[in-house]
Amino acid sequence: MTSTAQEHPLDNVMWTALTTLHANFSRGGELARRYHPEFARFCGVPALNDATLRALAADLAPDEIVALVVDHDFDPAPMFEVVDRKNLVQMIGAVSGQARAPERFRVLGPADMAQMTALVELTEPGPWYPRTPELGRFLGFDADGRIVAMAGERMRVPGYTEISGVCCHPQWRGRGLPTDLMRLLSQGIVARGETPFLHVIAENASAIALYEKQGLRKRQQNRLAVLRRAAASLYAGIQAPSTLRQAQP
Repeated sequence: MTSTAQEHPLDNVMWTALTTLHANFSRGGELARRYHPEFARFCGVPALNDATLRALAADLAPDEIVALVVDHDFDPAPMFEVVDRKNLVQMIGAVSGQARAPERFRVLGPADMAQMTALVELTEPGPWYPRTPELGRFLGFDADGRIVAMAGERMRVPGYTEISGVCCHPQWRGRGLPTDLMRLLSQGIVARGETPFLHVIAENASAIALYEKQGLRKRQQNRLAVLRRAAASLYAGIQAPSTLRQAQP
């Protein structure tokens, strides 16, 4: 994300999602929006500047954490402290191939939440919150009376849907279950006239190579900044805008 508005819906994907197809899951205003915390902790701004960071801070409780995608590191003080920074690769494209025995998989729903959460906690595929599955369609594979593999949809913007939450129980890896789940999700997204995309940590070279083999391509690389709202005692009394500083290497 740069300091000016973007034209492609995936350039500033969080802001676009929060102001279009996922507006009903969001809160905030014209300068900053975020998902309601029970769905996700992602946030977005139309442009990275002092005014939008102030608007974001005003909608957060002291010490509350959100994640923002930007195109460069920056210093958000005094409104926020940076908890973590990660290199993020955005990939796009339909997943190639046909799922084997697609009847093995099923749509997951509210009754599956406890098992879905247990699988996420075991495999750690990424952020997960009580109502994350409501953001899109989730598919799963059952074995021994439990869900052992799943994948789902997360962010949506006009023309594009994100595949996320891809995970598999360690005892069931090596059987192609995550790939088949991604294929089925991709087919459903394409059938709606949309294009799948996903995000992966840039240092995860093996995952990127796998996704490229499956037909996705790298579209852009960004920085994911995990921000903690400054404590009330530190933030109180800040009135006049200050110059947003780019972080030093």
